[in-house]
Amino acid sequence: MAGNARYASLAQFPFEPLGLAALGILFLMAATSHDFWLHNLSPKVWKTLHMFVYLAYLLVIMHVMLGVVQYETNPVFFVIIVAGAVTLITLHLIAGKKEVKKDNERFLLKKDGFVFVAKTNEFIESRAKIFCVDKERIAVYLHEGKLYAIHNVCKHQGGPLGEGKILDGCITCPWHGYQYLPHNGQSPPPFHEKVNTYDVKVVDGEVWLNPKPNPEG
Repeated sequence: MAGNARYASLAQFPFEPLGLAALGILFLMAATSHDFWLHNLSPKVWKTLHMFVYLAYLLVIMHVMLGVVQYETNPVFFVIIVAGAVTLITLHLIAGKKEVKKDNERFLLKKDGFVFVAKTNEFIESRAKIFCVDKERIAVYLHEGKLYAIHNVCKHQGGPLGEGKILDGCITCPWHGYQYLPHNGQSPPPFHEKVNTYDVKVVDGEVWLNPKPNPEG
């Protein structure tokens, strides 16, 4: 690895450093996976570090394509790797497009600080619809016939609360199961996490949301 510096040659490219770099990223992710590091690094820094998984994936693909695949006569390995990479990238692009569309949605009907976001018949019991109002994502849940609005970002690792569901009377994050009471955004005892809630009102079957957050908990 140390003696090969043919970076201009595709056939002789030193692919080993690529794999080593990917291994280093994965090691850092594994070493900081405990909640101790989440609390001490802060969720933003911790999440940024773990977003490097995409770079690690790219490095692994390059490591394999510039390494062992070049010496394989059977094309099946090449096809599998390319198909897997294309599928993964396509799924991410589709998901990203949907998220951008959601973030760019405009709510034009406004009254007394509230904005019209949906009809009551669009909601499913124990599930949420997510709305991006004033650049903030808000999850509106239907629970036992009532609507509750809560900030969409989980305090644990930034998971999307609106993609979870209500279990045992609590909004449950789909990532790691952190829970919040729908009426006040407070985690049930003995936990202390809190998220913002928002005022919601229903007028003639229309759901109106106030994007001004209430204090956490």
